[in-house]
Amino acid sequence: QVQLVESGGGLVQAGGSLRLSCAASRRTVSAYYMGWFRHAPGKERDFVAGIRWNGDSTYYADSVKDRFTISRDNAKNTVYLQMNSQKVEDTAVYYCAIQTRYLWYDGTPLTPNEYDYWGQGTQVTVSS
Repeated sequence: QVQLVESGGGLVQAGGSLRLSCAASRRTVSAYYMGWFRHAPGKERDFVAGIRWNGDSTYYADSVKDRFTISRDNAKNTVYLQMNSQKVEDTAVYYCAIQTRYLWYDGTPLTPNEYDYWGQGTQVTVSS
């Protein structure tokens, strides 16, 4: 069992920045792939960014590439999502997720069903 708790969401103006955090408890996450997804009203839950267990490889959706940065601090059992140059279309509930079915996974899980535990989500609203 892993418990994930997101924080850092809120209201920001277009062009601004927010930093999301996802703290894991009950289990160390240093051996597992972690990702961020977002869910906007009327849309699917979409992949945003992912990071390999050791942090040496990251992957981004085209819509956020060069604006968002995912990172992790395994000593703190925490993953981050730095969001810069935000757009109105970034408005969504953001979810942190972890894939625990594989240890030291070298692939890039892009779909929700490839992840095993989820946080409760944090709202990000970008105003024009």
